[in-house]
Parts: sequence; C-alpha cells; structure tokens
Amino acid sequence: MTAVPLKAADQPLHASYDAALLDLDGVVYIGGRVVPAAPEAVEKAQAGGMKVAFVTNNASRTPAAIAERLTRMGVPATAAQVVTSAQAAARLVAERFPAGSAVLAVGDTGLRQALRRHGLRPVTVAAERPVAVVQGYSPRLGHDLLVEGALAVMAGALFVLTNADRTAPLDRGVQPGNGSFGRVIAQASGTKPLVAGKPERPLHEEGVRRTGAADPLVVGDRLDTDIEGATNRGADSLLVLSGVTTPAELLLAGPRHRPSYLAYDLGGLNLLHPRTDAEAGRGRCGGWTALARAGRLELTGGGDRLDGLRALCAAAWSTAEPVDQARLREPLAQLGW
Repeated sequence: MTAVPLKAADQPLHASYDAALLDLDGVVYIGGRVVPAAPEAVEKAQAGGMKVAFVTNNASRTPAAIAERLTRMGVPATAAQVVTSAQAAARLVAERFPAGSAVLAVGDTGLRQALRRHGLRPVTVAAERPVAVVQGYSPRLGHDLLVEGALAVMAGALFVLTNADRTAPLDRGVQPGNGSFGRVIAQASGTKPLVAGKPERPLHEEGVRRTGAADPLVVGDRLDTDIEGATNRGADSLLVLSGVTTPAELLLAGPRHRPSYLAYDLGGLNLLHPRTDAEAGRGRCGGWTALARAGRLELTGGGDRLDGLRALCAAAWSTAEPVDQARLREPLAQLGW
C-alpha cells in the first residue's frame, strides 16, 4: 500500500501536536450558534496539553469582542488567544511603512483597532494620502468607503486584503465574503491586492507567533483557505464537516486542498484516526473498500460512514483518471450524504 494524504493517528491529535490553530466560522460557531461539539472538544484538548488559538479570516470584530462571544457560547477564550486577519494585515503594512503612517481602513472596528495597535493611523478618505488601503469584511460596508479605497489605490497606495474568502457561512446561509467585495477595488483600480489571511502565510505565522508552536495543527472547514493555508505552511490539517465543505467537494479536491485528517466536528481533536490505505485507485478504511474506475467511484463494505468517506478519498485521490463529479451521488448516498 502507498501513503495517501489522510494520515492515521494512534493517539488523540491533542497529544500529537503542541497547538491547534482553530478557524471560527463553520468550526466553532456558525453565525450566532455554537457548533454543539465545540465547547467540550476545546476544553478537553486544552486539558490534554494542547495550546489553542482562534485564527479567523473575519476582520470585522476586535479580539476582545470575539473572545467575549466565544465565552458566552461556552468556549472560554481570552483576547490573546484570538488571531485575526486584521492583525496579520496590520503587521504586513507596519513592516513596510513607518509608525504614524496613514492607512485607509475599508472595514470595521476590528480593522481600525489592529492598525492602531501596530502604530498606524487609520483614515477614511483618499484625501489623507494614505500609504496603504486595507480592506476587511464589514456587514456595514458601504459604497462611499469603497470609492475612497479605490481612489487611494489608483493614486498609488498599497492595496491589502485582510482575506479573500468569496463567501462566509452566516445565520441566513452562505453569503458574500470579503474576497467578493474586494473585487470592487481590484477591478476599478486594476490592482491585485496582497492578502494577509488564509490561505496566505501571514495569518498562520501570526498564530504560530502567538502560541509559540513548533508543530501546529490547522483546523478548518474550508479547503481553499484553511487546508490550502496549512499546505502553504507545510503544516498538518484537520478538516471538519461542520461548515461549508461538502463530501463531494472533498472527493474532488486537488493536492493542495487535501487535509491530513478528517472529522465530523472539533471532537476530532480528541479522537484516534484510523489508517487509510490506497493503491492505484483503490482505497480502504475500516470495513469499507472503494474503487475508482472509468471516472466513477464504487463503494462496498460497512461500518462508520466517515471511514467510508476516507476510503472514497483514498480511491479518488490515487486514481490516474479524474473522477466525474456527476457520478458521486451514488457512493455518497450509500453513506447517507
């Protein structure tokens, strides 16, 4: 059998890694609701010696406000444990320009506070001649501020996005994220922004700096931010299915989007992870065997349906021919997805 990206763990992950860099939206909470498994999972991981940082691409709230919200949801947290893309973006700008420089903040309170704490001066109009424009998600983002940001970038200001997420999982469903709004300034100015948040390295580096981790585990629900971000840094990752990624999307994932481990939710931090074997389009995990053939996946056996999904991943990821997206329904329906 040859190795596949999904790894085995013969002890709980909290005993194998010194820190967990946890995404928030879709992992710890969804909108205003806590993911049911999250409070106990975080408490147990920390009791087992794992450091925890809450690393989010959402730049709208301050770390203190996020920590307070987590605590109200039953996940005790301090502001020092919260690492935001606004903080990573502010550091990125502060490393390039002197203290006191004007920066046009196209975003919310969390972004403005992060800029101040790195010695920068947030402004709201292009007439201040800012050295940079930093855009972060805000539910109150309006036309006027986007126009000011575009004018400043067209005048030569550095353009930085806190994060480039196209969507965000919120109470009313999946909604446009900062990456979608960022295209307004990018297209108007013809300028490609620097990105501080996942999947780029600055935000993960901020999380590692905060925890002092030597061997962190990245935990998230998105393939194109959390998992790719871990790949970019050479870190192992745990994908949880409590957020936006579907089993079908996981099966179709390319090499940069394949996690090291798979779990239903954050409870996976405190579990063993079974061995998954693969060989030229054939995958096995637990009592399941999967076969990739002529663009389709076939699944036989029985047991834990997550093991079945692991077997399907092993088959899909080790086949030489692409799997047909339209033919995934049958094997996933066998597993109740």
